[in-house]
Amino acid sequence: MSESGGLDDDLRVPTCERCPALAESRSRIVNGVGPTDADLLFVGEAPGATEDEEGEPFVGRSGDVLDEALSEAGLDRADVRITNCVRCRPPDNRDPTGEELANCRGHLDAEVDRLAPELIVTLGKVPSEHLLGRSVAITTEAGDVADARIGGASRRVLLSVHPAATLYDRSQREGFINAIGRAAELSGVGERSEDGGGGQSRLGEF
Repeated sequence: MSESGGLDDDLRVPTCERCPALAESRSRIVNGVGPTDADLLFVGEAPGATEDEEGEPFVGRSGDVLDEALSEAGLDRADVRITNCVRCRPPDNRDPTGEELANCRGHLDAEVDRLAPELIVTLGKVPSEHLLGRSVAITTEAGDVADARIGGASRRVLLSVHPAATLYDRSQREGFINAIGRAAELSGVGERSEDGGGGQSRLGEF
């Protein structure tokens, strides 16, 4: 896998003014991080306050929850790529608007096309609905796998609750851990981490 850490010029968005409110309120654009050939891609909603400060998606408390789930699945951040639907923090951590999601969609599609991941994991209701193009009951559909056209191809998408949901509702923790474990299994990333790179994807079983 690449060790670029997501710093390749063709995947970074160095500047953007498409959403005036976000451009005015953000500290920085938060680009995706992780290998540029990762087989497992996590997609969140938008940066929060800590992400806006540090310039990396899913840090802080929700990042700790994600890291813990990855560890239980035999993975760490170096094995996966993590990004967001919207790369700038919405004011007061509000949900991104439909226009903001649309304005940033080209950046996400380009990232997905470049990676061509075996599996995409949506972290929360907003990214799930955005990528599937339909209403999602995330607490009941978490762990489900669906096909969605993203960028220039059909992609496998596994739905998951947002890691922060487990902080507010501990009953969500087991489902979240199981979803991340299933993602590792389906993408084959966990197997490659254990055997040094020779694992096979299991997506053909579904």
